[in-house]
Amino acid sequence: MRSLVFAFLFLVPPLVHAQPPSAAQRYESLLKTLQSTRKSADHAAYLAAALDYRDFRNSSPTTLMTLARAYALSNDIPSALATFRQFIAMGQSSGEFLTSPDFAALRSSPQFTELAAAMRANESPLSRSSLALSLDSLTGLIAEDVDYDSASQSFFFSTVLGKKIFAATSDGHLREFASPPTNLPLLAVKVDPARKLLWASAVGLRNFAGVPESTQARSVLLCYSLSSGKLLRRLDGPPGATLGDFAVAPDGDLFLADNDGALYKLPRDSSVFERLDHGEFVSPQTPALSPDSRLLFLPDYLRGIAVLDLESGALRWLDAQGKFALSGIDGLCFSNGNLLAVQNGTSPERVVLFSLDSSLSRIISETVVERATPTLGDPTHGVLVSGGFFYIANSGWDTLDDHGVLKPNSKPSAPRLMRFPLP
Repeated sequence: MRSLVFAFLFLVPPLVHAQPPSAAQRYESLLKTLQSTRKSADHAAYLAAALDYRDFRNSSPTTLMTLARAYALSNDIPSALATFRQFIAMGQSSGEFLTSPDFAALRSSPQFTELAAAMRANESPLSRSSLALSLDSLTGLIAEDVDYDSASQSFFFSTVLGKKIFAATSDGHLREFASPPTNLPLLAVKVDPARKLLWASAVGLRNFAGVPESTQARSVLLCYSLSSGKLLRRLDGPPGATLGDFAVAPDGDLFLADNDGALYKLPRDSSVFERLDHGEFVSPQTPALSPDSRLLFLPDYLRGIAVLDLESGALRWLDAQGKFALSGIDGLCFSNGNLLAVQNGTSPERVVLFSLDSSLSRIISETVVERATPTLGDPTHGVLVSGGFFYIANSGWDTLDDHGVLKPNSKPSAPRLMRFPLP
């Protein structure tokens, strides 16, 4: 039957233009090409694929490591060293450069010892923040997101395994705020202060322990009264969407990231999700709005930070400039011309402040807030409060395997809420 279908397609002119491949499809295609060319030892083809991979992912550190490998296997040691320098300049480190046979020729270079020392320096602990709260009662529950309500002076936390929302005052008093009726992992939690509401997303994570197959790949938005904790609205997300992160605009509109590739807008008091993306995302994370609500900064876990003009619909990517690691971002906040990024997909994991130019179109510098400390663990999200950036450290995600099951010999410890004073 398949051959007959193909023959029919060639005989009948197409009625509609074929849709271009999505970013996720392009990503999968690039991975397959990288794997096949490396396996066949076709070094020229592998190098070409590595260059395409770097360009697609906007020079993320992982792609630079792949490209350095391709140059080394092609015996282009100067280019391999130059790419290795970029990787180091981005504050990254990987043991593969020190041990993999692919980099043997690189390690023979006289320059390698100095570069390896610079790479190891990226692993040194650094912290410009202090402990705000130790969240002992959330140990083992996987604290995912945090937001703040200035009226009640309370922080709100979502929990993945706890499947509840908790509230904490600045003196550390923690209480259960809501136990949603969905019995699904809770991911995003956001306060709408003008309307005195709290929004949360419950998500049926795929292949995740405790999530029945019938509820997987399903998202539910929940809206609560901040004062009473009463559930006011419940909305099912678009079919198959994983609404793991979102932001609330000053006018009450929601911008929601489907971690499987889409971006939606939910206008205030509406139940209709409007899709905004250009098919350019693989795994979008926490959106962050500019003060005038014109620009939406959207980190893609694999591709870096996109900037979407909400008036024109134009989308562009911030340039890594060969020195800024912009992938692996989970949480993102905008503050006074700066982007505060929580990166649990870099090596080492870290929290960083990226300063933008006056046009908000280019990064001009970075400040590492915290990296490689014994208590950072897997950081997740943060919130701006009274001149400080408060973020979750030691969330507990690193104690779980890919299916949400506690790893053997892992012992969860208390999550921490850290405070970084903004410049």
